[in-house]
Amino acid sequence: MADAMNCSASHNRLVFLDAMRGLIMVLMALDHASFFIAKTHSHEFWGTAMPRYDSAMPFLMRAVTHLCAPGFFLMMGVGMALFIAARVGEGWGNWRVARFFVIRGFLLIVLQQFLENPAWYLGSLGTATGAFISRGGPIPGGGVPTQFYLGVLYGLGSTLVFWGLLFRMPTFAVIALSMAAMGSTQVVISEFADSKAVYPAFLRMLLIPGHTDEWMVFYPTIPWMGIAGLGMVLGRMLQRHRAGVARGLCISGAGALVLFVIIRLLDGFGNFHRAAPGWIGFFNLTKYPPDLTFLLLTMGIDLLLLRLWMWLENISPCGVRIMAVFGSSPLFFYIAHLYLYAFMGWAFPHGMGLTHMVPLWFAGILILYPLCLWYGRFKQSRPADSMWRLL
Repeated sequence: MADAMNCSASHNRLVFLDAMRGLIMVLMALDHASFFIAKTHSHEFWGTAMPRYDSAMPFLMRAVTHLCAPGFFLMMGVGMALFIAARVGEGWGNWRVARFFVIRGFLLIVLQQFLENPAWYLGSLGTATGAFISRGGPIPGGGVPTQFYLGVLYGLGSTLVFWGLLFRMPTFAVIALSMAAMGSTQVVISEFADSKAVYPAFLRMLLIPGHTDEWMVFYPTIPWMGIAGLGMVLGRMLQRHRAGVARGLCISGAGALVLFVIIRLLDGFGNFHRAAPGWIGFFNLTKYPPDLTFLLLTMGIDLLLLRLWMWLENISPCGVRIMAVFGSSPLFFYIAHLYLYAFMGWAFPHGMGLTHMVPLWFAGILILYPLCLWYGRFKQSRPADSMWRLL
């Protein structure tokens, strides 16, 4: 604990990036505590009915966690760019860098099946029959019962492999490819996809989320890889002109929010679901895959939050370093928090109200803090190419 509170210690890491990542992890834990302990969750899939809310609190609790997935991919891209610069400076060759990313990417995909998915199963064992509340329409597709769930670890892992093999691309090409990935998702889903079709599994994994026989895909590669690509560009810029990046974050974040309002009001392209009446309907957006309005709103807020952490690092370094403890060990936090809340949920088989769940979510964060602090120290003590660094 003393090391985390030592605000004058020298660090090679950009701590505000870890703090941003830590905030994302803590918000994500709120959503998963709702799943495991309160026994309620929402799905915002293309082509099926959007979740309906009878009050503001459950919607706001879900909406604030929408910042997490885009933030994951953005921060992964930033981290890749900084990692490349550091390791190349240490003499790593291109093949060694690419190999590190490819191994880490496939490791994430393996962990999805062997560490993450069992946590969801354990959580379901602690739920009484009929107690779980699921908001939203059925998941697109169909077929035999699911055996392989591909969630955010699959999306991150497959994206890491893709950009890990193409990390030498010039910045203009990374931007072009990233925009093409996001734009093609809007076109394919809006114009060609059929929510009742049982698409081949490889198409689910690449582009169209949903259910095909044994495979259930929430985070296909193409819709999310563009955000990681833009994160790589941001990471490259951070190394060259940090002051310019600070200004750019404000401008681009505010610009994304303005563009979100315009596209949402027009209610046409960029909206997989038309806006329902009321303010909840206006902000109730499609996440699987993310439509343009979802990306503009969440990324706009994420960019402004990142700028806020940069500012806070200068005026309150202690507070930033406390949040950075979670962000410096994101994969460890991710796996640990799933099992923690899954086991906590066993004590409440019938669920509970969200207001009663929040203190349990916070208690979980307090439990995870010293664990992440210990693991962060351990990981930093390992060599740069250690397998422990992959976690």
